[in-house]
This record gives sequence, C-alpha cells and structure tokens, in this order.
Amino acid sequence: MSGGAVVTLGCRLNIAESERIRALLAGEPDTIVVNSCAVTAEAVRATRQAIRRARRDRPGARLLVTGCAADIEREQLAAMPEVDGLVPNAAKLDARSWNVAPAPGPPPGERTRAFVAVQNGCDHACTFCVIPQGRGASRSLPVGDVLREVERHLDQGAPEIVLTGVDVTSWGADLPGAPALGDLARAILEAFPRLARLRLSSVDGAEIDDALFDLLAHHPRMMPHLHLSMQHGADLILKRMKRRHRRADAIDLVARLKAERPDLAVGADLIAGFPTETAGHHADNLAIIRDLAIVHGHIFPYSPRPGTPAARMPQTDRTTIKARAAELRAATNEVRAAWLAGLIGTPQHVLAERDGTGHAENFARVALPAGTEPGTIFAMTPTAITQGLLT
Repeated sequence: MSGGAVVTLGCRLNIAESERIRALLAGEPDTIVVNSCAVTAEAVRATRQAIRRARRDRPGARLLVTGCAADIEREQLAAMPEVDGLVPNAAKLDARSWNVAPAPGPPPGERTRAFVAVQNGCDHACTFCVIPQGRGASRSLPVGDVLREVERHLDQGAPEIVLTGVDVTSWGADLPGAPALGDLARAILEAFPRLARLRLSSVDGAEIDDALFDLLAHHPRMMPHLHLSMQHGADLILKRMKRRHRRADAIDLVARLKAERPDLAVGADLIAGFPTETAGHHADNLAIIRDLAIVHGHIFPYSPRPGTPAARMPQTDRTTIKARAAELRAATNEVRAAWLAGLIGTPQHVLAERDGTGHAENFARVALPAGTEPGTIFAMTPTAITQGLLT
C-alpha cells in the first residue's frame, strides 16, 4: 500500500474531502482514516461498524476518525478501543491535523469523475438534521479557488466535474456581491471549454437561480440530471421539517425544466416515517415519486437524532417506518425500470469508470464493453437491461 487508507461514509462532499485526505496521507501507509457520517442514527451505526472492520483488517495501523460523526458523536467514538484519535471535521483538510506536509492533490488518473467541494456548512434549521452541528455555518469557496481546483482535476485527466457541498445551492451568499451557483457554473463552463461534463450533487430546488435553471435547461455540457433534496411529498410534513419548498414547488420546477429538456433525469432524497406521518402523508410521499418521475431515489428510514426538534415530536413506530421505506424503494424501482426500458434503442454518451461500468449523461448506469478505457466518453445505443445496467 503506497499511502494511508481512507474509508468514506455519507455524502458526495465527504467523497471529495476523502480524496484530499488520501493525497495528504500518500506517504503514511500505516494510517487508516474513517471519514464518518452522522446524518442518521443508521449512518452513525455504519460508522462504528466501519471502524471495527478497519481495525480487524489492519490491527497494527493508526486509526483516526474524522467527519460529522467525529464532532457530533465525539465522546462515543473516542471511547471506542479501536480508535487512536479524532480529527475535527473543520480541520480535516489541514495537513497539520495529520502531521504531514501539504499535498497538491491526488495523482493523475486516480478518478474519472472529480468532486469539487465549493461550499460547506448550512444556515438552515431542518428539524430532523444534525449536520449544521458537524459542519457549521454556510461558507463558500471563492470563484478563483474553484476555478483552480477544477483546472487541477482537468489537468489530471478528469472528464467530468461534480460540484458538491452540504447545501451547494446556497453557494455565494456569503461572498462579495452574493453571486449565485448559476454564476459559478457558467464561469466554469466558460473558463474551460475542454471540460466535457459538469454535474451537480444534491440541490435545494428552492434555491435554484435563473442562471442555473437556464444552464440545466439548455447547456449541452451541463448534465441533464437533477437530484433534489426533496425529503417528503406531503406539505404538512415538509412544514414540520422546516423545509422551504412545498410539493407544488417541486412539481412546477421539474415540469418547467423538462419542458425545455425532456431528457432530464430526476433524483431525490426521501425520508420514510417522519414523526407525525400518517398513512395519508405516506401516500403523498409515494405519489411524489411518480409525479416527479424519480429515477434516482435515495430512501432514508427516519431515525431520531438527539438534540433535534424532530426527536421530540410524536414518533412513528419502527415497524411502520421500515414498511414504508420498503414501499418507497419499490415505487422508485418501478419508475426507474420503466425509465431504463425507455432508454433502450436511444443513443447515450457514457463516461467509462474503473469498476466495469459507466454513467450516461442522465446518470443511467451502463455495463462497459470489454476493453473500454476508464476515463473515456463513448457513444453507445443500449439494446437490453442486465441486472439493472444498460447493455
């Protein structure tokens, strides 16, 4: 092993940060870092499992934990006998936290898709969420810094850039002149004609500005893929979550985008079994999957997080939560299967990755032909679906 091992849990922002950590630890082969997540109780459980597994696999290594759980669940993780130390989330990209020299980034060719963290933290107060406790207030990476980061990845051969953050659509609110995310995306596309594909991670539909809408609707290098931080399909539950959109807002946004770009693929995060959720609310949650044609669904069974307002609300029982999550997944799988079937016989441009699969512009997953070089973008017309992959 040439460098430290990094185990990543959670969001795309963590993925981007793990790449930076891995580069910092390139000369530290006896170090393991668990970059943790605390968004749900299940995420914390998975973090603890990852720590135990890492210790079993590498009993002699130095094992350090960072990420949101390292702040939010600090005492519990520090008490684990497998853990040698914790690195605060806010300090995990500082070389001094790891007692190593600064590193410019991962070596060329490490990734076919590069995640660029343009924003961190969150200023909102969703009643179910503890992430602001682990990430702090929203703060944006200035345009010049973003452009340098994008250029570095392009120089290393990444054909696709994914802009990510805790609340990525709030990017710019704390910068001089309060630019919007659409301004940043346009600056990237204009500065780098060689950038083949620009994609967004999960976005808050309420914060999509006019410039970003226009790029999503019309720009050929902005990928036709919108992943909404939707969370629920019932207005009363959205209100109790303190979300800033309502059901009709999401439906209207997707309808307007698809009127301009019919090939747009929609993803969404949905929570099953939020406190006070009735059978009627759950029906609305199921219905939003079809109303938005959600083909990339992330379903989260609700679990209470200590210290959040939702944890003090009347809870839905665990058996009901599990059953409702299963129904949401089944509905998403049904919509996705119909969508994939509709892509058969239609030309797709696919970015080849290193695991034998690739992703089309709409983020449909594709099985690669034998011998396909990772990092290349190739045209193909799928003729079948095999184990959920276009072939």
